[in-house]
Amino acid sequence: MKQAILPPYFATIRERLHLLSISLNGELTNERPGAQRVGGGTDVYVQKHDEIKDASIQFLFDTAGLKGIEQAGNQCLIGPSTTVTDLMESSVMKTYFPDFKSYTKLVSSTPIRNMATIGGNFINASPIGDFTIFFLALDATLTFSDGNLSREVLLRDLYKGYKTLDKRQEDYLEQIRFDLPDKNTRFNFEKVSKRTHLDIASVNSAIRIAVQDDVITNVRLAAGGIAPIPKQLTKTAEFLTGKLVTEELIREAVAIAQTEIAPISDARGTEAYKRLLLSQLIKAHFIKLFPKLKVEQLIS
Repeated sequence: MKQAILPPYFATIRERLHLLSISLNGELTNERPGAQRVGGGTDVYVQKHDEIKDASIQFLFDTAGLKGIEQAGNQCLIGPSTTVTDLMESSVMKTYFPDFKSYTKLVSSTPIRNMATIGGNFINASPIGDFTIFFLALDATLTFSDGNLSREVLLRDLYKGYKTLDKRQEDYLEQIRFDLPDKNTRFNFEKVSKRTHLDIASVNSAIRIAVQDDVITNVRLAAGGIAPIPKQLTKTAEFLTGKLVTEELIREAVAIAQTEIAPISDARGTEAYKRLLLSQLIKAHFIKLFPKLKVEQLIS
């Protein structure tokens, strides 16, 4: 600065960034109660540009208290403003999900991953939100606050209908938590889209399955693109629980899964195609997690 290499306004950047963090950005009014909360804005600004381009916006992306990933006993605690890149770089996620980087490479692009927040992915309520499906399989619990009182909502109970949430206008997401996998628990995420990279899923799915002596003791199976909401396939999970892992069991589970879904034909595929994709993704979970299974019996 003394050498006049940088313009003088650089000297005030720190103060101006601080002011941005405590005030509303893009505001027509400074009345904070009327502000719309936005994380990274990577999807909402595309979907609702005309609606929110001049709205009172409270950006949560850099809110320190809403970021971070930490392990507390057998649980992982995540701030809702944590980005996809933050998850990719987290030692906790790397330890408990060795394939996490390969999952995330199927999701958006590096610039988007640097901005997109996990909380925003949940609240956006897309039926094919990749990380919504990921954390549905982990049966994550959300903590909401209105600034005074907090309440907890299971992620699987958050979605009441298409883009309809169990969330009040004054509620904001405060924390995400889930149980970390133990030595008997396996996890997998699968996604199919028209392009392998940089594309929205036609159907995506994730599974967390606990097994003791090849008997399934607990399972959570989630899928997107097969209903108006991101969905846990509870009937399929109930059917699998307590049974020995076999090729026949998986075929029967696939049939039950078909009774739980209601996909529609759209630009990402026909109803029949999406039903086929879900069946194949469920089989892919088991082929990946149980390599001793006879693949030819599953796909015949």
